[in-house]
Amino acid sequence: MSRYCSRCHKAHAICICDAITKIDNPNPVILLQHPDEVSHPKNSACLLSLSLQHCVTLVGEDFSQHPQLNGLLADPDINYVVLYPGENALPLSEMMAEGASAKQGIILLDGTWKKAYKMYQLSTNLQALPSVSIAAKMPSHYQIRKSRKPGALSTLEAGYIALSQLEDNAKRYQPLLDSFDTMIARQLAFLPNASQRRD
Repeated sequence: MSRYCSRCHKAHAICICDAITKIDNPNPVILLQHPDEVSHPKNSACLLSLSLQHCVTLVGEDFSQHPQLNGLLADPDINYVVLYPGENALPLSEMMAEGASAKQGIILLDGTWKKAYKMYQLSTNLQALPSVSIAAKMPSHYQIRKSRKPGALSTLEAGYIALSQLEDNAKRYQPLLDSFDTMIARQLAFLPNASQRRD
């Protein structure tokens, strides 16, 4: 029998499946995950994917010719944007104020800053989409995995903020943070002396 849960990919001792609340998100999410993140024990993207009813996870580095992603992007009923704080990124709140489509899709890049940058640079189809940034009004809860970039958020936290801003409904997505806090608490309790990873 595997040491890991087949659903949340955590060790059975810190399985978080019981803490997941399914959320019906009107605005769909596409998670583009770097291969190195798939089995990372501290990754938050799996929790986000399991929580959101309308969420697709695709693994790779260069998504330019990815048939499933390009098929999703071709949907005329959904306008997708990439959450990527590049030079030309618009604040998500500003874009919505300018009257974007009622059904707005969000693409999240799941990887360290260096890996996310490489994914974006390789994927020409992503560069053709509008890029947006979010204003974090809260410090990251990601105690178990620190980034060298000031103000960095986990993939789950970025998704929470983006969806909350799109709908002006943070209450709907609060279960994301609740389950995230449970995941962190269980990992800290299980490995109280483990050193924090820096990306």
